[in-house]
Amino acid sequence: MKVLALASYPVEAAATRFRLQQFVEPLAARDITLEIHPFLNSKLFQELYHRDAMMKVAAGLLKSGLKRLVEIVSARKADVILIQREAMLFGPPLIEWMMTHGLKRPMVLDLDDATYVSYESPTYGALSKTLKWFSKTDDLIRWATVVTCGNRSIAEYVSSKGARARVIPTVVDTEVFKPVSRRVGDAPLVLGWIGTHSTFPYLESIFPVLSSLAERFDFHLKIVGAGRRDVAVPGVQVENLTWDLEREVADFQSIDIGLYPIDASLYSGKWAQGKSGFKAVQYMAVGVPFVATPVGGSAEIGAPDVTHFFASQNDEWYRRLECLLSDEGRRREMGAAGRAHVVAHYGLQEQADKLAAALREALTARGN
Repeated sequence: MKVLALASYPVEAAATRFRLQQFVEPLAARDITLEIHPFLNSKLFQELYHRDAMMKVAAGLLKSGLKRLVEIVSARKADVILIQREAMLFGPPLIEWMMTHGLKRPMVLDLDDATYVSYESPTYGALSKTLKWFSKTDDLIRWATVVTCGNRSIAEYVSSKGARARVIPTVVDTEVFKPVSRRVGDAPLVLGWIGTHSTFPYLESIFPVLSSLAERFDFHLKIVGAGRRDVAVPGVQVENLTWDLEREVADFQSIDIGLYPIDASLYSGKWAQGKSGFKAVQYMAVGVPFVATPVGGSAEIGAPDVTHFFASQNDEWYRRLECLLSDEGRRREMGAAGRAHVVAHYGLQEQADKLAAALREALTARGN
């Protein structure tokens, strides 16, 4: 079977890297050829969220749009079209309509975020609502033969639209994301968060908690991918790094306690419910205990009080982090339990089986 995957972003984006690229070889072993065509190239992706590059980004988006039209030719050779979120970052679902209605190719839609929820971009503001065409996702759900979903919340929304929903969580290769020897001696513990500019406000919501904890405990805060040059937390030593693909695994391995706050009051509660919980999988894969807000996919992944703690209010965040900061044995036990849980329930090969089944289901269903 030949599958043409149209991704919104290049491999530097987690959605492309972990929901498409890492499945190329496993799917090949299952007699499925997956060819990935990203809408943005790596250079344009790096510039996308810089307002001072807006004109350059606009020109790049138009060029990418024209390239997408040419790629319709590639769809003629494919048995199934796999759309990761959307074929283009702006405008109506023209490409998808041409492939499903014009070329009559079955489509599998992959949703790892609640892209059906309208939100205002922290970079482009109200302009993003004009260009994003948020009703597009509902159209794609209606046209898709199968929709693969990052968590149950997304799957419930898809099912409510009468479509076939299949839950496939975002996972990592546990042979790559694996534990390393933990630090010994008197070195300060590292509380860590790795994310994006759009999710950084979630981390900011617990800064008061971290300041209070710093009055009692010696630790430093490692932040990766905030999209800001300067980040300060009163009383806390902060290491603020840009995200780097080559350093991704090592950054997760360097953390002693992971942070996974999700403030549902920001953007939209419905948007937060669509988060796939992927950071939880990454923390557990490298054997790092963590504290998370039980929202969206993070509420479904792992075993509370065994692999991680849940916290919603600031006082809960304080108590949970206090426990981990003060109890080395608990950190070690939780980290080991998390690693075992990911290996047992979120293996790459198991998810490859699910994706292969969804792709074959789409081909068979369209043929009936």
